[in-house]
Amino acid sequence: MNNILITGGSGLIGQALTKALEAKGYAVAWLSRNPEKQTQKSFAWDIQKGHLDTQALEWADAIIHLAGAGVAEKRWTASRKKLILESRTQSTKLLFDQVRLLENKPSTFISASGANYYGLDNGETWLNEESKMGDDFLSLVVEAWEKSAFQFEGLGIRTVAFRTGVVLSQKGGALPQMLQPPIAAPLGSGEQYMSWIHLTDLVEMYVYALEADNISGYYNAVAPQPVTNRELTRKAAAAKGKPFVNIPVPGFLLKLVLGEMAEMILGGNKISCDKIISGGYSFRYSSLDHALKDLFGN
Repeated sequence: MNNILITGGSGLIGQALTKALEAKGYAVAWLSRNPEKQTQKSFAWDIQKGHLDTQALEWADAIIHLAGAGVAEKRWTASRKKLILESRTQSTKLLFDQVRLLENKPSTFISASGANYYGLDNGETWLNEESKMGDDFLSLVVEAWEKSAFQFEGLGIRTVAFRTGVVLSQKGGALPQMLQPPIAAPLGSGEQYMSWIHLTDLVEMYVYALEADNISGYYNAVAPQPVTNRELTRKAAAAKGKPFVNIPVPGFLLKLVLGEMAEMILGGNKISCDKIISGGYSFRYSSLDHALKDLFGN
């Protein structure tokens, strides 16, 4: 397995994963709407037009599917919600429809997924991969996303989905947004759990799943020690040297500004990563203190 095809390669996770794979000697290419504008080796695809350069699939030994519209980038209008769903399901369908026509198929298909599968807020209850799904918008998105991804199993392709928590990085994701205001403060009650993962661990988890034949099915991509929103905000602010005020931003105010999307921020779950650990993965950053020390150097 030498050639790895990535969708969503220009995103936060995709760029870090590309570097990690190339450092290990893999050849990496992206699927891109504008391959001529990429410095990375790229093949063309257009989800809305249903177009995909089949040379990409013939070249690939494995596919890592990260593409999907960001859930926290814009207010959730009806059209935005449609895009969030279809950018995941339609892209996966396009890949599947083309892969099933190949005589020599990729051996492995690894898809991003979301820890939002479990719903908005299950309090102190530990959740694992067998826990029931929620009934909110993002839970339904994840269900449809995973259903489309696991069609690849029917083609005899080893399939993995990572239900990803809050990714910690200084280059993007939730952490820079949390620390953007002049003073950091908890959101809502502040007691909602945030199941986080350091970007390095997430990238290494993908590489591990690529190389470990015993890894298949659903896995929670979260660190072993989830923390509350209050604790994460306080410790991240201290690591960056930013003032922290233990006065939560009221939930009603977040709902006024963000609309339905605020529910994602005000809720949170305590999610277990025991399954991926049992599968042989060893975390580099299992505690928040260790992760923040790496990110901020304090």
